Amino acid sequence: MEFSTFILAAQRSYHQSPDSVIRNSIEQVILSEQAGFSTAWFAEHHFNNYSLVPSPLLMVSHCAGLTSSIRLGTAVCVLPLYQPQRLLAEIGFADVVANGRLELGVGSGYQQFEFDRFGVDIDEAPAVFSEYLDILLKGLKQKIFSHSGHYMQIPPTAISVRTLQKPTPPIWIATASPKTAARAYREGHNLFVTAFHDGLETLGVLRGIIETAAASEGKKVRDAKISLLRCCYASDDSAEINSYLDNARFQRRLSEALHQRRQQSQDGYLLEETPTHQDLSFDTMRKNLPIGSINRVIDRLLEEIDVLKPDQIAIQTQLGDLDQKTMLRQIELWGDRIIPAVQKSLGQADA
Repeated sequence: MEFSTFILAAQRSYHQSPDSVIRNSIEQVILSEQAGFSTAWFAEHHFNNYSLVPSPLLMVSHCAGLTSSIRLGTAVCVLPLYQPQRLLAEIGFADVVANGRLELGVGSGYQQFEFDRFGVDIDEAPAVFSEYLDILLKGLKQKIFSHSGHYMQIPPTAISVRTLQKPTPPIWIATASPKTAARAYREGHNLFVTAFHDGLETLGVLRGIIETAAASEGKKVRDAKISLLRCCYASDDSAEINSYLDNARFQRRLSEALHQRRQQSQDGYLLEETPTHQDLSFDTMRKNLPIGSINRVIDRLLEEIDVLKPDQIAIQTQLGDLDQKTMLRQIELWGDRIIPAVQKSLGQADA
């Protein structure tokens, strides 16, 4: 069982400067390596404070020079918002400067707010994603490639800086779609999934989708790696836990607003947080998620692992305006106590 950190780099209000959010995120990556996390993942979002990372490959390239062993991943590059030819060159560059540590996560995107500002029809996102992934695979595997499709025509083209990892870096697809999951199994990619703030029942549904997708391609579930993005937090301080839960709910509110194209902003940038019908109470979130005392978090993680059977848990500890010192202590706590305990329970402790 691997553990990774997921870096959203959100800005909750103007009391956080954008540069401090980015620098705090970088500090979290460095400490994550020291604490023994296998991977640091970086989100991609645009034009608002939900996330301040416009290019996860930029974060990969920067953090590559500040780390030596932790793998660095994109979660995810939103393919319909790119020119795939340029993205191929940037993927090659990032893998080179990371000395072959790039994990390439890709997805179709979901925030209409972003798509409108790039002039891309979000209704066509799944089809564009599928074709652009075809192009990426050609460009990564072939010295000279061309493409003739519905959305893109590319004459014979060569990428000058190619990835160190052959034939490609590990490719992860963010999806809960049976069709896209089936493609991942068919082509040998991995899966990046989330249950948001829901509990074991939703994880069971996700497991069913994955099992069906694997079977449809004549594969076994273990033929692809599965990473579960999860809000997790360990503390005996109820006020600290409530602060984390408040920030988790803040993030979800903004995500829903952007999905539905609601700007909710007085200045075009900082989104206004408003309650929604999908809000969960703190009590429900505590019940659903690995949140609470160290023992509660460990026990809950083991329950969730038993249901979904992932290969990796991507923990989202930094949310909104959660204090940086608190965040760093949390990363250290996972490295010192939680990860070793979970791995020991799973029979994966070092001999």
